[in-house]
Amino acid sequence: MVQQWWNDIVRWFNSDGGQTVITSAIIPFIAIVVGGVVAGLIARGAIKRLIAQQDREYKTSAVAALIAAGRRAATWSTLSAPEKDHVDHQLSEAEVRVRLLPVLGATLAADWAAHQLATMKKNSTNYSFQAEQDLADFQDGLIAWQSKPARAKKLFAQDLAAWKYETAAVPTADEQLASKQREWSAAQPHSSAASTSSASSTSATAVLPQPAGK
Repeated sequence: MVQQWWNDIVRWFNSDGGQTVITSAIIPFIAIVVGGVVAGLIARGAIKRLIAQQDREYKTSAVAALIAAGRRAATWSTLSAPEKDHVDHQLSEAEVRVRLLPVLGATLAADWAAHQLATMKKNSTNYSFQAEQDLADFQDGLIAWQSKPARAKKLFAQDLAAWKYETAAVPTADEQLASKQREWSAAQPHSSAASTSSASSTSATAVLPQPAGK
């Protein structure tokens, strides 16, 4: 039965009617399907390239804005109050743009940049050379992250961990003030007791009776 069906199919393909159906219907249909698949693959590749190009442009723009704001932060001590407010606004906006990037390590890069910017502001007061060096490191770090996100992500994580350890080891001004307040509070009971004892001795001396005849 199967062999008979196969023979019938072969005879139909070899017949004039079969050849007409193959050349006028089957082959054009297969060509249309293959052409659609190829066109879809080409369009998919073009869309991926377009999205990747847009991501690169957006990433470059965000990094460039952060670096431009960092240059102003390196001269923080020379800026007027309105200029400082404007630079702070630029820094905040650029930092948010970096955090929103769909790139590996974007959050770490923003945290690293925020710490570097704060350091540049502080060093711009007395150490202009150090501020310039911080700016160079800042630019090199962000450019390296833009080129090789995975490698720069590890460096950012190491720097943040080291800075966190240093911050924990050195007490801040608020912590030093709180420590002094605790020491002062601990010394108060002893001082109060000493004052009370001194006052009692003075009162006792004041009421002692004077010898007769004097």
